[in-house]
Amino acid sequence: MLGLRPRILLLLGSLLLLALVPLSWAITTYSRVTLASVREHHARALGRAVAAQVVEAWQHRDAQSLTGLLRAEVGSEGVEAIELRDAQGAQLAATGNAEVLTQLAALPAQSGESTRPLRLGTMRALVVSLPSALGSVRAVVRTDLEATQAAPLMRLLTLYVGVVGLALLVATYFSLSRSVVRPLGEMAAAAQRVAAGSRRADFPEKGPPELAMLGRSLRTMTEHLVNEEQALRRKIEEVEQATRRLAEAQERLVRSERLASVGKLAAGLAHEVGNPLAAILGLQELLLAGGSTAEEERDFLQRMKRETERIHRILRDLLQFARPTAYGGPEGTNPAGDVASAIEDTLALLRPQKTMKTLKLELRVDDGLPAVGLGNEQLVQVLLNLLLNAADACAGSGTLRVQARRTPSGVWLCVEDDGPGVPEAVRARLFEPFVTTKEVGKGTGLGLAVCRGLIEAAGGTIQLDEAHGPGARFVVELPEATFSPA
Repeated sequence: MLGLRPRILLLLGSLLLLALVPLSWAITTYSRVTLASVREHHARALGRAVAAQVVEAWQHRDAQSLTGLLRAEVGSEGVEAIELRDAQGAQLAATGNAEVLTQLAALPAQSGESTRPLRLGTMRALVVSLPSALGSVRAVVRTDLEATQAAPLMRLLTLYVGVVGLALLVATYFSLSRSVVRPLGEMAAAAQRVAAGSRRADFPEKGPPELAMLGRSLRTMTEHLVNEEQALRRKIEEVEQATRRLAEAQERLVRSERLASVGKLAAGLAHEVGNPLAAILGLQELLLAGGSTAEEERDFLQRMKRETERIHRILRDLLQFARPTAYGGPEGTNPAGDVASAIEDTLALLRPQKTMKTLKLELRVDDGLPAVGLGNEQLVQVLLNLLLNAADACAGSGTLRVQARRTPSGVWLCVEDDGPGVPEAVRARLFEPFVTTKEVGKGTGLGLAVCRGLIEAAGGTIQLDEAHGPGARFVVELPEATFSPA
């Protein structure tokens, strides 16, 4: 792109062309018209003078002796041709330019003194006719600019206008460069230094008053921006300090939450394990006290076995909750799972149970479900937990529904019942360990927590559909496996 100086030069040149070219054309045209008018008047006077001289000489000489005089007149002061005609209009003598004479001969004779224009090619002339008693004399005098030598004057005038225009252009260019372009260049350089990181706003205040005011305004603006930047830096430092304090507080809060979680877990574990341990200790004291029959002692041992198995189940579920990725998912050792096959295996385990015989079971499983990133064993465990919870909620009567369909990212799995649903008070904590709606001794509160750990380890999600009712609906979304099931 053109810089400021070339643009100024181009603009000034255009303005001078618009101003001087019409002026030069007007002066040239006016001079040409004026000179042509003067020349025409001069030609008319010259033609009359030449014709009068020839007429006077004709009175004392015959037509043949006038030929020398006519030749002497032709060529002086632009006279191109002279012709003599008698009273009857016949040509007596003629001399001069042959083409002019030919055109002159074709002109009709005039009865009195007259002038008329004559044009031959680029030549312009004036025919002056002067009658006498012997006949008439017609002289052709040139009136164009070449004959009057006006062309050098026009060229001189054009050269003068061009020189004056060029001088004005150069003078204006240097004046504007000194008073406008140079101060603007210095301001631009100062602005670049500020943009590069300089904190000194050394904008010049020279040149016209407008540019000086612009320099002062730029200096004030730069100082204001520098002050704003410093204030912003202070604010950023304050925000960074606040962020660090917030991070420290958050870390303390996380530690507190961890301690609270550990305490809650310990309290839940103590409660869940303490009850069967108390029962075992009581039964052991009865055995040690003696006096019981063999049948009573066998009953005591069976009860102790059941309580011990309950403790074992609690610890196993707790271990599985603590290490879900070791039992399935993309990082586990098990292969990908088949949802349809896992549903069939789960139902095969549940159908013989007494609680399932009085319940209605509905299946809606699409064909061609893709493999998911959770092994069949873990899928069966998740389904068992969800279906057993649904069966317990229905209390022996109701309907259980299992649905599975393909999604763009994997498989959508749903287990729902028409029981009383999940109480609103425990919905927010439903997937936390040791949170259960069952009576004491009937559930550990680890089943849903283990399910969430297994599913999230495989990259999926599980959630309670709170908008569903009546009953409860659990929705599981599992991603498609990146490898085929074994």
